[in-house]
Amino acid sequence: MGGIYLKMLLGLVGVSGAGKTYFKEKIVEKLGFEKVNTIRTRQKRNEEQEGKVGFFRTEEELDKLNREGKIIYQFKVFGGMYAYLKEEILTEKNMIFEMHYTMIDDWKKIRPDIKTIYILPKNLEIAKQKVIERETNTEKLNERINEMEEHYNNICYKREWKNKFDYIVYNNYDNESEKQIIELVKKMLIEEQKGKIYAKNVF
Repeated sequence: MGGIYLKMLLGLVGVSGAGKTYFKEKIVEKLGFEKVNTIRTRQKRNEEQEGKVGFFRTEEELDKLNREGKIIYQFKVFGGMYAYLKEEILTEKNMIFEMHYTMIDDWKKIRPDIKTIYILPKNLEIAKQKVIERETNTEKLNERINEMEEHYNNICYKREWKNKFDYIVYNNYDNESEKQIIELVKKMLIEEQKGKIYAKNVF
């Protein structure tokens, strides 16, 4: 395949329950982004639909995709494997996905032009409650809550973590927070048009 013009790859980052999925859906709806399909090997939750929140595959199926050269990046977190398809990361479309904050350095190696928005909940307790409502496994719930607190403290009190992301936006779980993020992404799209990235033979 010849060279292509890479459009924006936007990563939304934040603790569990921060609103990443909600804002991702709104950006897709209002600004025409397409969703990167995260491949997961963990068990699908009751409210999750195949193809809407990503793809659920066995570890054997993921291994097959790797052997076929279709996976650009994978990692393990919360006891499960997560992966991304090469064709959705190196593309001529504006793409959006949810990123775990510890993976930011890896993503900057894969796509140095990646843009990131860190969503910081104004009230961590609201984020915790959202996680409690959707996680039925007590052991995994405790693991997620502990990780949330460590994650939140890293972002709030360690400058080296804050500096890794392009923007930090507070989520107060209201319409104003949604409006702020939508307007920010509009601004980012305008800036992106000024400097498109041309990639030769990326496949």
